[in-house]
Amino acid sequence: MGLWQIDIDTLARSRFVLSPFAEAFASLRLLYAGIGAHPGEDSWLRAHLPGYRARLAADPVIEPLVRAAIGTSWIADFFCPTSCDGESFQETVARMRSTGAEQARADLRVSLRGPLPGVLDRDDLPERATSLLTFVWEETVLPDWERRRRVMEADVLARTARVNRGGWAAVLDSLKPGTRWLGESRFRVNLNDYPPREVAPGAELVFMPVTPKTSWVSWEEQRYAVVYPCLGVLAGEQRPAPAGLGALIGGARAELLVLLGNPMSTTQLVAVTGQALGAVGRHLRVLREAGLVRRRRAGQSVLYTRTAAGGVLLEASKAD
Repeated sequence: MGLWQIDIDTLARSRFVLSPFAEAFASLRLLYAGIGAHPGEDSWLRAHLPGYRARLAADPVIEPLVRAAIGTSWIADFFCPTSCDGESFQETVARMRSTGAEQARADLRVSLRGPLPGVLDRDDLPERATSLLTFVWEETVLPDWERRRRVMEADVLARTARVNRGGWAAVLDSLKPGTRWLGESRFRVNLNDYPPREVAPGAELVFMPVTPKTSWVSWEEQRYAVVYPCLGVLAGEQRPAPAGLGALIGGARAELLVLLGNPMSTTQLVAVTGQALGAVGRHLRVLREAGLVRRRRAGQSVLYTRTAAGGVLLEASKAD
């Protein structure tokens, strides 16, 4: 299994970081797979797969490059640099572009676990990789970046609240499939069969949320990153509110009632729905007065959740 040995001081200094590049790379992985994990991803793929496939068809090197770089269990290092805190997308891809040609080919041989196909025996692989990631960023991520950023910020808020309630172990156990704090400074980052890796004291450890349902780990020198998917309810896994429910209580309130199958704060609801904070507050008040949602305090946050009556109403509207 992938095991990192992390001293307690390093873990205590770790933090959550938003990375535009990680979000773009996660979106590339979704395009490469071509299959969504939930209806929200399916809808996004329907909108963007045609353009992505046209981009591949226009350059016969790109498709084998992506296939080799993503590999089976190891991503080529140059193809997915570890973002720095506060680094823009352009700054990250500039480091990607600066990779030497031989280093890029060596990284691909590692991810392929074997020799390169002849089409990839060339010196412009970093430039082609940069061009593709820039295309994915500009065409499929940037137009929706503000919403994605709000969702990631809401996820960080939820994870930070969990740290405050139960410590880092509670968060690490739920970041993504396979992660678990094993105690005695041992952090299992995935289930892959890799030798244990010691994270030196003083290293930088960051956790990066992305909205697509994918994950990976990476490191450069003394900077380590765990990229994980946002909480499903934030990232769009929930289905739309039933039309009948929207007609009864209003579309905006119906959307909130659907989302509140899991406890959420007003900040998270604003991030997911795009509704204004004041509007969310008013809708929550109406739903509470109707007995459809309740609220409770968790540390410094106030969380809302659907009541049994709200659940009955939602299920009844689905039946119709």
